[in-house]
Amino acid sequence: MIEVKRKKGETFESLLRRFQRRQQQSGVILEVRKNRFRQPAKNRNKLRESALRRENKKEQYEYLIKTGQLKDTRK
Repeated sequence: MIEVKRKKGETFESLLRRFQRRQQQSGVILEVRKNRFRQPAKNRNKLRESALRRENKKEQYEYLIKTGQLKDTRK
């Protein structure tokens, strides 16, 4: 946590400038920007389930094409 106390006779603008400079030097903003869009890693079971779901969808799609119930748009 960055703490800046106002000096006697100091204007708000200079206090704000001093605070921003300290904040920039601390590197807090860089860390926040790095982690801004970070998503937590999925656990192993969820990854496995999604892979199985994709595999089943692919098999269903290929079966429908093979039986003529669906037109092949991959060509």
